[in-house]
Amino acid sequence: MTHTLTLQSIEPVTHDTHHLVFNKPDGFDYTPGQACDFALAKDGWRDKKRPFTFTGLPTDSTLEFVIKSYPDHDGVTKQIAKMQMTDQAVISDPWGAIEDKGPGVFIAGGAGITPFIAVLKRRLQTHGTLEDCQLVFSNKSEKDIILRDAFTSMPGLKCHFVVTDDPDSEFARGQIDRDYLAPVVGQADGPIYICGPVPMIEDISKSLKELDVSEDRIVTEDLD
Repeated sequence: MTHTLTLQSIEPVTHDTHHLVFNKPDGFDYTPGQACDFALAKDGWRDKKRPFTFTGLPTDSTLEFVIKSYPDHDGVTKQIAKMQMTDQAVISDPWGAIEDKGPGVFIAGGAGITPFIAVLKRRLQTHGTLEDCQLVFSNKSEKDIILRDAFTSMPGLKCHFVVTDDPDSEFARGQIDRDYLAPVVGQADGPIYICGPVPMIEDISKSLKELDVSEDRIVTEDLD
């Protein structure tokens, strides 16, 4: 089933990321962490569906997305950044394998942070703290860090920022690897959530298994 949404607001989050708010269709529901297939409701774009995650809460009266644009490519995300009030989009019913399985370590690369936004919001709303939760968030540069201030202000959440292509950053280092993860994972016994580019998910899953993290603790989208 598809649902037509009308844009109510669009605001920048970073230099290439926007927060979009749409009306919520009657009866529409989802679980924090889930996504949908999203297409622009205009000629030439209706069949170009892309997966985007809901970043608000199911109890909200609107639907929210945080979407990173890639202006170097004349694709869907570039067009989304140009959306105007009352422009429309078409979405599918919700889907996705990432859901809250308890406090743990959330590992994200770039726009892969989006499923964790609603999950962490819901946990904070329900428990009043994110104690026993850690966020490991990798980006190319500091200016790419989505909702940095929001995450650092979440009570109890321990944030680890990694920057790969900005040598002047205090967070500068290479890719997240087993040596980096060892002390983080050593402080946790709950689930390890991973979202980002497929090679990153595969590499980190491999590193976690080398650190004796059991497969049933690793939560990712279905890569098949």
